[in-house]
Amino acid sequence: MTGELTPSPLLPASPGTFPVPALIADAGEKASEHFLEFFAATIRNTNTRAAYMQAAAQFFRWCEEYQLQLAAIRPLHVSAYIESKPLTAPSIKQHLAALRGLFNWLVIKQVVPDNPALFVKGPRFSRQVGITPILEPEQMRKLLDSIPVTREVKIPRKHGGGVKVEADVKGLRDRAIIAIMAYTFARVTAVLKLKRGDYSLQGKRARLRLLEKGNKEKLVWLHHEAEQYLDAYLEAARISDAGAPVFQTLNKNHRLTGEGISRRDMLRNVKECCAKAELPESICNHTFRGTGITVFLQNGGSLEAAQDMANHSDPRTTKLYDRRKDLATLSEIERRIAFE
Repeated sequence: MTGELTPSPLLPASPGTFPVPALIADAGEKASEHFLEFFAATIRNTNTRAAYMQAAAQFFRWCEEYQLQLAAIRPLHVSAYIESKPLTAPSIKQHLAALRGLFNWLVIKQVVPDNPALFVKGPRFSRQVGITPILEPEQMRKLLDSIPVTREVKIPRKHGGGVKVEADVKGLRDRAIIAIMAYTFARVTAVLKLKRGDYSLQGKRARLRLLEKGNKEKLVWLHHEAEQYLDAYLEAARISDAGAPVFQTLNKNHRLTGEGISRRDMLRNVKECCAKAELPESICNHTFRGTGITVFLQNGGSLEAAQDMANHSDPRTTKLYDRRKDLATLSEIERRIAFE
């Protein structure tokens, strides 16, 4: 047992194919087929699929370390695995959800006789306030204003030398993405999925067609500042194909590649922008969703409107993003407590 993922015997060992854990591969082609089937056929959300595959891979590597076979896995083993992992309560719940779903599928497909994760209890956990870091309005303004939107380019000596100032497509792109997330409360994945044809004018107002979590289509009006930032980027980017990604990666020559930017790349860009603006390094893509909701509510917006804009089915989820009490408490502490 190597503890590593191995190519499925059902699929060619080429880039882009799903690997299977060695423990699953050792159980035969039927086990490999239904293992892959669970992730490919029953989970539509790509982020959930990736998280569940990672959880399953970690569990089966642990099983291989103790030389367990697939058919020999029992609730005691699942419980011991959970106890051995230095995971937070939400992560444990996610791991258990992944294992319960996977083994339930394998039971249905008659690969294993029963589900060893079914009755393993996770920790009790509830959260009343979100933990995603948010920005105050002044910090948000500072961040947007600090992103460079022009750059100096050296002119070859044969063309006269010197430098010229031109639009910085990268800066314009990143500013537009951040502004859209903050003003529309959209998730980063939905914003990065935007195609050129998803942006249109309805009269004098700009509107975006977002594909949110659960493949829910949502039409949102753009705040005038987000519209200005997006227009400035599109003017510099010159993207005309309606099916092309709006937000694309850049090559070494600072030219758009035609490929959409990923969440990881955007997170790296957000970290760079925040570092330049001297903002906390804890800021992430999701910060702007929480910041937008909090500022909206601070300025008198209703919880119902915020819930609709954020595409939440339950108002309790929206309340997790409402950090007004945090900001008020911090303000009171700074104003009233001073040991001088």
